This record gives sequence, C-alpha cells and structure tokens, in this order.
Amino acid sequence: MRLHRDPFLGAALVAAPVFWLVWYFWTEVEPEWQWPLAAPWSFALVVLVYPVLEEIVFRGLLQGWLADRHWGQIRWGGLTIANLVTSAVFAAAHLIRLPVLASTAMFAPSLVFGFFRDRYGHIYASILLHVLYNAGFVWLFTDPVGFDGRTVDHSQEYVRIVASTRLSESMVPTEIR
Repeated sequence: MRLHRDPFLGAALVAAPVFWLVWYFWTEVEPEWQWPLAAPWSFALVVLVYPVLEEIVFRGLLQGWLADRHWGQIRWGGLTIANLVTSAVFAAAHLIRLPVLASTAMFAPSLVFGFFRDRYGHIYASILLHVLYNAGFVWLFTDPVGFDGRTVDHSQEYVRIVASTRLSESMVPTEIR
C-alpha cells in the first residue's frame, strides 16, 4: 500500500493536530510561539534528531528483530507482540530523562509508530509521524529555554500531566492541581 493512499496513515496524521487542539483548550495554555527561534538547536534536536534516532533504534532494530521471532508476529488487539514489547521498552527508556507519568505516556504514540512499522515493513512512516508529533507538541506546549537564556522550570506540572517535555502551570486544569 502506498503511504499517500493509506486512510490509517491519514487518520494518524490528522490525530496529532486534533490532539493539540483539544489539549490547548483543555489546558488553556498560552504558547510561546517564538521559542523555537530562540533555541533552534534545542528544537531541532527534539523535533528531528531524536525522533529519527529513536525510530532507527526502536522500530528499525528492536521491533524488526522481535518481529523476526515467531512469537513477535502474534497479534493482540491488532497490534503485534513485537510492537507491544518495543513500545514498553520505548516508554521505559524515556525514564532516563522524564518523570514516570510522562514516560508512561510515551507508550501510546509508540504503539502508533510501531503499527505503521508493522504495516509497511519499514520505518519511514514511523519517522514522519514521530517528527510531526514531536514538532507540534514541543512547539505548542513547551518552553524549555526562556528567551533570556535561563532554563524554565515547570517540572511540577510536567510530572502531573502526560507530556514529553516541561510544561507551564496553565497546562494543569484547576481541578487536578
């Protein structure tokens, strides 16, 4: 199947902006629209470099190796055991830099990335989705470096809300503070 004709890939691509829109209204965050320009290397690392490297390691190598095992091809709820195991390892690997809740949240998008790795037999769609998901979320909902060069610490909210980087207090709805 061709990437541009796959309705599942189309749905996964549309899901990201829908999620961002819901997250935006739910949290009432005020994005720092300019921060990627103030910290372009930080933004590029999180949006381009890390997703490509993570997809090569997790979906390309690990999931590929697991999929070559007979048991790795067993499907559970439409997902392969190789994808489930890889996604669990992917989420656990994020514990190196992220709090438990945020790391656990990495499981869901990892399943999406792994689904497309299984669907196509390569990681191109997974890389595309990972870059898109990181780009939008990081751009709209994070401010890792203040414009004055100081690090902005929003770790309390970050621990409390599912996220991939540090978030501002406005990200946390009043009822769960």
